[in-house]
Amino acid sequence: MNNILNSSSEIEDKLFTPKITLRSKGKLLLLEEPWVMGILNVTPDSFFVGSRVQKKLDEAVFRVEKMLLEGAKIIDVGGYSSRPGAAMVSVEEEMDRILPVIEKIKIHFPDCLVSIDTFRANVAKEAVHVGADIVNDISAGDLDTEMLEAVGKLSVPYIAMHMRGNPQNMQEKTGYENIILEIAQNFSRKLNQCKKAGINDVILDPGFGFSKTLEQNYYILKKLSYFKINQVPILVGLSRKSMIYKPLDCTPEEALNGTTALNMVALTQGANILRVHDVKEAVETVKLYKQIYP
Repeated sequence: MNNILNSSSEIEDKLFTPKITLRSKGKLLLLEEPWVMGILNVTPDSFFVGSRVQKKLDEAVFRVEKMLLEGAKIIDVGGYSSRPGAAMVSVEEEMDRILPVIEKIKIHFPDCLVSIDTFRANVAKEAVHVGADIVNDISAGDLDTEMLEAVGKLSVPYIAMHMRGNPQNMQEKTGYENIILEIAQNFSRKLNQCKKAGINDVILDPGFGFSKTLEQNYYILKKLSYFKINQVPILVGLSRKSMIYKPLDCTPEEALNGTTALNMVALTQGANILRVHDVKEAVETVKLYKQIYP
């Protein structure tokens, strides 16, 4: 594996790509600056209580409107909690949770970009059918062998996250010899698989908190710019996670300040999209980042 960046000058060259384009269902999307993705969990058990709406359509619309007004570029809708040890959810229940919400969002905000957070091909297909524009898969196709082929036919961007195992056992799979190299090799394989499946636009997510220890999470954040060698957008999801609230000895509800601090680090290391619970604060972080790197 010889495509890891080795010098600060190489890293700097990769960090500040002026224009990144994505295509979704015939529409061209231009990422001239970092984007903020707002989280909408249609679940009863996501780790941060403030992100849950549980199939309450009016509440979902209100939450989406608030995030869009605050500057969110994408709304990420999920119906299956991926927190460590999360309960299994049937395909039928997952669809029942997310499809009415996506339909309602598109009725009220037809220009809103919606991503569907799922690792199941059938859920992804139905979500895109009712309006979703992006597929966000925590397993990058590993938990459903039909996912990549399905997304290739949907003509939408695909977010491929690094994870070992599944939400029930991922924290038992944190043994790495060289974590940066192994994630980079995984990304290389996934990009090749996506290309073969006909997926034109891929966004990579290193998967903070997924099959990683606290110390590994911080090492990946420090070395995040290495993954820019792939010349595709990088998504970072740090919002209110245990890697923040455990060192600070606080709760997820008290972890906004720490989230903001690490989001700025992620931006300086080349992140293109911040996936967050708190859109206003993340958008302000991007604005201040742009004062340094206009």
